[in-house]
Amino acid sequence: MRWSQALIPTHKEDPADAETVSHRLMLRAGLIRKLTSGVYNYLPLGWRAIRKVEQIVREEMDRAGCQEILMPIASPAELWMETGRWDVYGKELWRVQDRNGRQFVLGPTHEEVVTDIVRNEVRSYRELPFTLYQIQTKFRDEVRPRFGVVRAREFIMKDAYSFHRDEASLDETYRALCDAYTRIFDRLDLNFRAVEAATGAIGGSASHEFMVLSDTGESEVIVCECGYAATSERAEGKIAPPPTGEEERPLERVDTPGMKTIEEVSAFLGVEPWRLVKTIIYEADGRPVATLIRGDREVNEAKLGLALAADIVQPATSETIEKVTGAPVGFAGPVGLEGIEIIADHTVEPLTSVVVGGNENDVHLTNVRPGRDFRVTAFHDIALIAKGDSCAKCGKELDSFRGIEVSQAFKLGTKYSTSMKATFLDEDGEAKPFIMGCYGLGVSRTVAAIIEQHNDKDGIAWPLAAAPLAVEVLAVNVKSDETRRVAEEIYESLRAAGVEVLYDDRDDRPGAKFKDADLVGLPLRVTVGDRGLERGVVEVRVRRTGEQTDVPTDGAAGEIQRILGTLT
Repeated sequence: MRWSQALIPTHKEDPADAETVSHRLMLRAGLIRKLTSGVYNYLPLGWRAIRKVEQIVREEMDRAGCQEILMPIASPAELWMETGRWDVYGKELWRVQDRNGRQFVLGPTHEEVVTDIVRNEVRSYRELPFTLYQIQTKFRDEVRPRFGVVRAREFIMKDAYSFHRDEASLDETYRALCDAYTRIFDRLDLNFRAVEAATGAIGGSASHEFMVLSDTGESEVIVCECGYAATSERAEGKIAPPPTGEEERPLERVDTPGMKTIEEVSAFLGVEPWRLVKTIIYEADGRPVATLIRGDREVNEAKLGLALAADIVQPATSETIEKVTGAPVGFAGPVGLEGIEIIADHTVEPLTSVVVGGNENDVHLTNVRPGRDFRVTAFHDIALIAKGDSCAKCGKELDSFRGIEVSQAFKLGTKYSTSMKATFLDEDGEAKPFIMGCYGLGVSRTVAAIIEQHNDKDGIAWPLAAAPLAVEVLAVNVKSDETRRVAEEIYESLRAAGVEVLYDDRDDRPGAKFKDADLVGLPLRVTVGDRGLERGVVEVRVRRTGEQTDVPTDGAAGEIQRILGTLT
């Protein structure tokens, strides 16, 4: 690839709307361009990186015995109605209509479609187990796309689905696919952890996420030195109880003008945040529910969904909050709240004197006593476990790190096969529902995760396995006949040997070309310049380490290949 003939639109400055390292560098290095909110074009270098990751994914899926297929992006609404996900998936489900008014889904995932294939084609237990996978564009109508391709509305994903006769068979494949994921991320030179995770809208009995460690990651992972690790939504632990036993006092109404947040109210009243009890209104499968949680904690929506046996749990709209409480957002409270379930976290139960919203604009209530001043429908564990809490397994203090979720595996059981009447005949001729697993891996998200971990102040520093091309040959001065001759010779020799090469043959300032080389970050840079040629050498520089080696021009291509072979 000759740079002079390629579309590699680099930028010197960081884009104003880029929030993360990967987003900034993918834009600056000319890998992607935004088309609209959460939707990106992949330019030549970006698409080559995608294809590199796809190839590794294919190799490891095939090694694990999976079979590649391709399913349509659009699927009929009827399939989603069979499983109930048409109604409960939420607003992220991208619904469209054809010219005849028939409704379709732009697939965020393909459990319904693949189950439809199998129920029509597989009859006997003798055909089990097997795993089907695809690499395809997916759509999720994110309410707030962010972090570039990490949280996009259109993205590229590998999704696999396994079908079994029993749980033992599912367990075996689940382990095999998790092992395949480990090999994939090892080959891509990523620092990652496999952690327990919530199943969310996909459902199932168990799930693990593979997290790439990143300070700018959108997910928090709770860990313990005993080896326990889980996403914050899935983590279990023990929250230290606060002091109790305060003297009982009568409820008091206090004006708190314009103070909606815990920090504002706590400072104004001079009380610790844990003495405030937040009332947060949610919608659980469409019905409003009030939740109570200590002011120093956050609601775990996954746990709340389990407590309410609800598929979709999301914060209520401001209109719903005002209708239920009679007050604007920030002043909801449980006292006098009628006609609605009130679910409180276990840490609220021992409190004897708290501050709550007054269900009135600019008003809070103090000296409130649970049980005396308001009722609770039920107490549940609905709090997010956080750094500093105690490990449920060993009792030691928990730590945390941030990460980017790049893949997730689910044990689905019979969630989809039962609702879609997908069955096989066992040895006795009895119809049994397929037991299923599913295994997603975000390909475009993985490219961003690689950049998050492999960069420096000058740009991207690609690991060889994911690099768009392996080598950049940089001619310092293309107006020099000798420089151009040697650079062309090395370029053509490497290409003939099957090495992927970017040849910077632009008539541009050397400083600009070197900055672009560091920004794009290919594993090896071969600099061909007059000074080196006077000594009969070219300079070979390893991007990730900065190590430089002078290589004789005679046989340079062979030595470059040798150095390339030492990289990972």
